[in-house]
Amino acid sequence: MRRGRTGKPASSEASSKDGGKSAGASDTHRTSKARAKASKGRRRGGEFEDRIGYRFREPALLEQALTHISALHGMRNRAASYQRLEFLGDHVLGLVISDMLFRAFPKADEGELSRRLADLVRKEACADVARAIALGDAIRLGASEVHSGGRGRTAILADVCEALIGAVFVDAGYAAAAALIERLWSERMRAPARPLRDSKTVLQEWAQARGLPTPAYREIERRGPDHSPEFRVCVELPELAPAEGLGRSKRAAEQAAAAAMLTRAGVKAEHLDG
Repeated sequence: MRRGRTGKPASSEASSKDGGKSAGASDTHRTSKARAKASKGRRRGGEFEDRIGYRFREPALLEQALTHISALHGMRNRAASYQRLEFLGDHVLGLVISDMLFRAFPKADEGELSRRLADLVRKEACADVARAIALGDAIRLGASEVHSGGRGRTAILADVCEALIGAVFVDAGYAAAAALIERLWSERMRAPARPLRDSKTVLQEWAQARGLPTPAYREIERRGPDHSPEFRVCVELPELAPAEGLGRSKRAAEQAAAAAMLTRAGVKAEHLDG
């Protein structure tokens, strides 16, 4: 049998070379697939960043902001999902919108500003903004959430939208987050305000829908000087514990009492006076 230069049989040497080539080819194939996958992820992230007008310095922050807990495997570490960034983004959004409203409506009083703020930061508004930037397409969801329509669910879209704001804030600070919010919310902020419903109206409609009588309001205390009094009012409905509210006028106190009863009953009113 002919032997190679190493002393091994020629057939063995050839086999070794072929095996080395196969292993090398396999490694190269795996590396190419990994690179292609990473490149696809970068392209996807880049397309989304183009839509929002912001490019992340730390792409991992964007990935975290877009990751629903259902997409996490193993022990489901909540810190790896969007939830922490959502907490931060919620507060950043409130501050930035408050500042925008303060500058855009110099003649508006505190009550009007508060109502406009509530309208702009509510979950439905955040979800609408998310839909405008096709955020649902970019969210990482588990199979069960995908099949149940999670990409279009208002709660998920709103939460991820706030997480995105939090991620930009961590990535580049307040100015970058404020610029993003102004781009996404300015047109909505300047649109005519929706018709407002105060707490008393909401409570009355809620009671009537359940066959209850009209809520009864009763002044139980007035204190302070005549030029600046403070009223305490109680509102009552059958089968519900009475609720109280304070205000600089009877109307304001009644609104506060109605809001307190709605909160206690677990009713969310979008527009509340107080």
